[in-house]
Order: sequence, then C-alpha cells, then structure tokens
Amino acid sequence: MPDRRPRHPTPSQWALCAMLLIAAAGCSRQQAGPGKVVGPQTIDVISAEAKIQPLGVEIEAVGTARANESVEVTSKASNTITAIRFEEGDRVRKGDVLVELDGAEARASLAEAEAALAESQNNFKRSRDLYTQQALSVSQLDLIEATLKGNQARVDVAKARLADTIIRASFDGKTGFRRVSVGSLVSPGTVITTLDDTSVIKLDFTVAETYLYALAKGLPVTATTAGLPGREFNGKVSQIDSRVDPVSRSIAVRAELPNAKGELRPGMFMTVKLQGEVSPALLVSESAIVPEQGRVFVFVVENGEATRREVKLGKRRPGVVEIVEGLKEHERVVIEGTQNLRDGGPVREQGQQAQAEQKTSS
Repeated sequence: MPDRRPRHPTPSQWALCAMLLIAAAGCSRQQAGPGKVVGPQTIDVISAEAKIQPLGVEIEAVGTARANESVEVTSKASNTITAIRFEEGDRVRKGDVLVELDGAEARASLAEAEAALAESQNNFKRSRDLYTQQALSVSQLDLIEATLKGNQARVDVAKARLADTIIRASFDGKTGFRRVSVGSLVSPGTVITTLDDTSVIKLDFTVAETYLYALAKGLPVTATTAGLPGREFNGKVSQIDSRVDPVSRSIAVRAELPNAKGELRPGMFMTVKLQGEVSPALLVSESAIVPEQGRVFVFVVENGEATRREVKLGKRRPGVVEIVEGLKEHERVVIEGTQNLRDGGPVREQGQQAQAEQKTSS
C-alpha cells in the first residue's frame, strides 16, 4: 500500500527557491535603473489658442423663387376674342391693352340704358316743375326720382360690361405664353396668358425654430442657384411668418432679391445663406470639445500638463464653437490627441517640440 503522507520540501529545495527570488529582484532593479521611478507616459498633442473673434450665426436653407407680382390673365364673362394686342414675352406697362373681346352686345346695352336714362331725366325735370305748382304729390315725385336713379345705375353697369371687353395689364410686367387665339370663345377663369413682375424676386424658405432668435427684418441674405452657376444674388429678409409649423418645427421666411436684369425667374430652386448679427466671441476648434455624460470638457495645456476643464458652449459655425464659460482668452486647448489624455497627465505640444529641435540643430 503506497504512502499517502504529505511530503515537505527539503533544505536544498528551499535554498533553490531563495536564489531564484533574489535573481528576479536583481533583474527588476537593473531594468528600472537605480533611483528611477516609472511615471505616466507623456502624450504628444497639438494645441491651439482660444481667441476672441467676430461671430455671427450662419443659416443655410433652400427655397423657391416667386415673382413680386404674378397673375393669370382671364376674362370676367363668356365672350369671343376679337384682337390680341401683345406678343409672348413682351414687357408691358400698367393699363396697356392685352386682349379685346366682342363688344357689340355691350355697346348696344349701354345705348339702351343711356336712352332710358335720358327719358328719366326729362321726366324728372317736368315732375319737379309740377311739384312746385302743387300739381304733383311728394310720393309721386319720389317715385319718379327713384326711377331716374335706377336708370343711372343701369348705365353704370352697361359701361362696366363694355369695359370688361377690353382686358388690360394690371401692373408693369412680362407676359407669358399666349394660350388663346383670335376667335376663341373664352369663359370666366379661362387663362389667356400670365403676367409677372420680376423686377424683384421673392424667395420663400423655411428655417428651424432654433434660429428664431437670429431672424429679423432687414437681415442680409445671399442666394445661389444651379441654373446660374458662379452667380450670387444679394437681398434682405422682408417678412417672417407669425407662426411656427408645429409639424416641422420651422418658420417661413421671405427675402426680396433685386432682379433688374431679369436673370432670376419665378419657380427657380435656390440656396440661401443668412448672416446673423456679428458679435465678439471666444472661439475654439470643434475638435477640442470632449463630451461626457451630458457635460462638455476641454483639455487646457498648463506647464506641460493637460488639465480637464468643464465649459459651456454657445453659438456655432462650421469648424469652431463659442465658449461662453470655463475658458479664458489666450489659454491653449488640445485640438488633437484628446482621446489618450487624462486629467493632469503630462503632454508634449508638437509645435513647441519642433521649434525646440530647430533651435538645437542651429
């Protein structure tokens, strides 16, 4: 039967273990070096100075160009076109004749109404003389006078119907395509042509409600369109809607762009940029921002160390952000290498390292 009693190390085995421990300790002291303590690793970073610079909110949106005034030219009544007095694309003045309709019936109605009015006027004069001679009662004179006023109204209606046979330009503008011909029978609502005043273009677009604070009448805008590459059109905000769309959370804005040369046309798709009020702000690069659990930090380089500091952000523009609290002007913040930093850790700024090497080599 084998012996199951536990075996104890012999003296020789104890001696061997002690020698191994001493050798290991010597090796570790040799690697660390006498009197040296291994500290945190120095991180190479790129830093930039926080500077106060002018900052204005820049808003970019897309919109549709509309004419300053626009109308579809139609007839008020069913009638036949007898003459067309414009050419497609003509520039016309307010009051210019565009189309003439058949006015024979309207002229006849006017003549009939004027004849009835003349008879009523003569009858009223005779009745007034009889009234002064007490040969006519007051009620009879009032009835004759009412007839006179009714005939006068019929003349006015006949004149209006005759005027409707002449269709005129309601404002200065440019005519569109002609959609009818001489002899065509037009009905109320039938489009004869279009008339647009494009001396000023209205540009309608929407802006997120978060920029509502930056919007104001008179704000300068710059617009571009793919149809006219390389061109910029300057204007100003003319109107801001009174309501915010509860679905899109945006507000409608209208800008006016001068268009004296007529290069812009209604319906064009345009990109518009707005520049808000400019004010001085402390700016740093967006790459310096380190978000963490709903808070925002930057690493400030001080005496070769990176100090993590909480800040409060303000306005933004592409590439930079405003610091409204937690940082001072001329302090240097890390813009590259933040992912490897720890609060209070040693850093070496690459720009300063290059300058030191250059001085050493010279």
